[in-house]
Parts: sequence; structure tokens; C-alpha cells
Amino acid sequence: MRNSRLVMGALAVFLISMPAIAGTLPERVAKAAEERIAAGVHKTLVFGVVDGDKSEVVVFGRLDDGKAPDGDTVYEIGSITKTFTAALLAQAVLSGRVSLETPVGQLLPDFKIPSREAKEITLGDLATQYSGLPRLPSDFMPADPENPYADYDAAKLKDSLATYKLPRDPGAAYEYSNLGFGLLGYALAQSAHVPYSELVDREIFKVLGMTMSSTALTDAMRAHLAPGHDEKGKPAKNWDLDALAGAGAIRSTANDMLRYLRANMGIDSSPLSPAMISAQQSRRDMSKTMRVGLAWITTYRGIVWHNGGTGGYRSFLGFTGDRRHGVIVLTDSAVSVDDLGLATLEADAPLNPVYKETALPEASLDDYVGTFRLSANFLLKIFRMKDGLYARATGQSAIPIFPSAPNEFFARVAGISLTFTRDGAGAVTGLVLHQNGDHAAPKLEPSELPPEPHEIALDAAALGDYAGLYQFDFGRLDVVLEGDHLEARLTGQPAFPIFASGHDAFFYKIVDAQLDFERNADNKVVAVVLHQNGKDMRASRIAAQP
Repeated sequence: MRNSRLVMGALAVFLISMPAIAGTLPERVAKAAEERIAAGVHKTLVFGVVDGDKSEVVVFGRLDDGKAPDGDTVYEIGSITKTFTAALLAQAVLSGRVSLETPVGQLLPDFKIPSREAKEITLGDLATQYSGLPRLPSDFMPADPENPYADYDAAKLKDSLATYKLPRDPGAAYEYSNLGFGLLGYALAQSAHVPYSELVDREIFKVLGMTMSSTALTDAMRAHLAPGHDEKGKPAKNWDLDALAGAGAIRSTANDMLRYLRANMGIDSSPLSPAMISAQQSRRDMSKTMRVGLAWITTYRGIVWHNGGTGGYRSFLGFTGDRRHGVIVLTDSAVSVDDLGLATLEADAPLNPVYKETALPEASLDDYVGTFRLSANFLLKIFRMKDGLYARATGQSAIPIFPSAPNEFFARVAGISLTFTRDGAGAVTGLVLHQNGDHAAPKLEPSELPPEPHEIALDAAALGDYAGLYQFDFGRLDVVLEGDHLEARLTGQPAFPIFASGHDAFFYKIVDAQLDFERNADNKVVAVVLHQNGKDMRASRIAAQP
């Protein structure tokens, strides 16, 4: 293990608080950031920008205490952590301790790692997201969904891997996996005989002089922490990661991340440079327009990047292929900043439109409920649930939509907006979807609607029969009685309401899926069948609701 430390030279980092516009941050990006702060999309935005040898920190917005953020304000960087784990792997490979072909099981001899026909998961499979492991463990049922990784320890990781069956050979296909990268970080730490937090601190943070970065908040970091917020601007808990720390545990600042970025770009000399360059090297296809290295993604235009997100934060890190321009973007809101990051690096990269949410009378929301035909086999259903309106396209999950004006709504993903159209009598007759153009969709008449479940009412006593824990091959379903309704939470997902359509029959509104419960001869609920995407998946009931 190398334990060298590099004494950093003075890093040229200048703090600029808007509305002044920094020379290194494109004017259109600065304008978009100001608009998003004004619209309440983000509480704060902090950019660390590299332009040749020059670096600047540019900040927007105010923290909850009314103060402006700065280069030492602490944010969760989420999955950008994976690039640190990748650097640790590359270091281990260059030192000769392991290779990318080393089976992860060799580093964890006490673990039973899933395989197929003697084809084992390698360290390279994990680092390129080709392991065959799912996004989250099949037994991932957090005690606190708002801090979901906190109680997932090494014992749970070991038990989960021992029973998981790979759906395909390792190395066969790309599938993003927090479980896979968490396993990689855990294995590297175990082979070094130290916790992941100590390994990344010793091998990267101390080497680069990143004094305000850690997997756990120090007192100094906590004093500079930007509190996180969900996509609606409500306070969100910080995330703590245990065994899966290598997938997303790091907290950092713009100043520290500029040190990391400049080292990755080769602008600042570092003993980590060979490992960083190796990690960035494209190795496998991710999609038609992107390839993946060890965590790092490269676009067809040569942008090298990764993003991150936790319950209350989003982040973006990237640089151009010529290694002259780079950016780190940090925010304390769970709303993507990817377009801001890419637009900082590419003059023609699109920026998502900015909308400001406004309040409409509660009763008026019912006007927009209905099903709209975008094409012969592609429908868009608008419905009410919980605290607002949702839109669900054929074959997709529902997303919340927010009013920006009467008849105008927007989503906080993919630059989507909707304009509803009315007839002379004021009735909604259609909508126009604004995404990659304008797409008109007439509202279907009742006689044109496809068959769908009809909601019926059941009392709390009857609903209680179904509450409990059900085990699928791919995960668990937790059905909970919440007052006068049931909510179901599948492994790694939030809880969503389910609605009765008949005796032992329920359906989701958030996705096109149904649940049929089964009873035994004693009339006790013993199993459930999930119908989704043309598949029928059965789960036995393994416990009742406490």
C-alpha cells in the first residue's frame, strides 16, 4: 500500500458570488442558474469551473440560514463517489495487487459471490457496471426510507449475495448497480484491512489535500453543511452509507472537488495520475452514444463525466476530451444539474427550460384528469394522488407535474412541460406535450378508454388482512396499513398507495401494475402475485405487519 502524501501548491481558486458573472462560467449557464434559484428549483448552486490553468468557484442562492454558500460549503456528491472507488481499484491494479480479471470472491473468501456456470464476477465487471448484479440488493428494505443505506451492513451484504441468482453471465450487458459498486468498495477495503472511509482518505483525500471531504461528517464539515431538500423543496435527511459506502458515501466541497477534478484532468501533477487516467479509459459500451470505463462515462463527443444524487442533493463532474475545460456542479436540492454541467463544457449543449411553480385552486386540478392519446399505442394518463397531479405514459412510471399557470404544467425531469387545451365551454379536450418538439394529444372519451381497474372501498379491518412482508426472487414487497389505506414498498423503492378493485385484488396508479393476493384453506393471506410488464411474479408471505 502506498502511503505517500503530496504537498499541494497554491491552487488558484477564486470565489465569485452572483449576480456578477465569472469569465470561466458561460453566460447562458449563469443566467440559467439565476433563473432556477429565482424559481425555487434549487436553494443553492455551486460551480467549480476549470478553464486551462485557471479555476473559479461561482455560487448562486442562499442556504437555509440566509447565508450564501462558498467554496467550502459541504454537499453530498452521491454516485460521483464511484469515481473515487474506481481510482482505488486502478491504483491496486497498477501496483500489481489485483487485476481487472481478479474475481471479487478472491478478496472476500468468506462471501458466497453469485456466478453462472463457473463464470465469476470480476473486479472489472463491477467497475464497468457489467456484473449482472441489480441496482439494489434484493433484500434492501431500509428501516428508514429517508436514510435508506444507513442500516445496510456487511452482514446483510453477505447474506444477500449468498442467495442472489444472476439473470445473465457477468460481462454480458451494462446495468447500473449501486450494489455492485458498493461491493467493489467493500472488497477493496477488506483486502487493505481498513474501512472504506480510511482507505479513500489515505489514498486520495490526503494525497490531494482534500481536507473537507469524508464519508462521514466531521465537526468542521457539519459546520459548513448545506442542508438537503427533496424535489419539492422540503427538507431531506442526509444519507449515511455502511457496507455500500463505495457507491455513494462521500461529502465534499467545491474547493476540494476542484482539486480532484484538476488532478483527473492532469492539470495538477499527482501520484494518482496514472490510476486516474486508467480509470477514465473507455472499456465497454454503455449505450449507442456513450461508453464506460471504471465508473467514468465518455460521450461520443468526448466528454468524460459522472453524476450523483442522494435524497437531498445532486451533483455533476466532467471535463472535455482535450482536458482544458472541466466543471463540478453541486446543489442542495434533489433536482438534476446534468444539463448545467454539460452546457458548461459544450457551447451547444441544451439547457432545460425553467418553470416556477404556482398555486392553483385544489378543485381545479380535477379538470386535467384524464387519458390523452399521443399516438396509436402511446397514451398519457393524468391522475390525482396524494398531494397533486401525476402523469404516466404507456409503459412508464408516473412522475409528478406542477402548475406554472392555469392550463400549464411542468415536470422536474427531462425538460417536460404540458399545455392543456379547452373548448368554448371550458372543458379540457386535449394537451400538448412539449419535449423534443410539440406533440398534441386529444383527450379520450369514456368509450375510448382502455380497460382498467375500478376502485372500490374496503374498511380498515379488511385491509389489515393484506399487510405483511412478501418475498420475491428479486426482492421483497412490504405492504403496510396506513390509516384507511394500504401502501406497498418494493425493494429499493418508495412506498406507493395501492387501491382495491375487488376481493383480494389491488392496483397501483403510479405504475401499470396489479396485485392479486392468495389465501389458504383457512382464509389467511399467504401470497401475492404482481402483474407488470406482461409478467406474473409470485411472492410468498413471510411475515405479518407488526
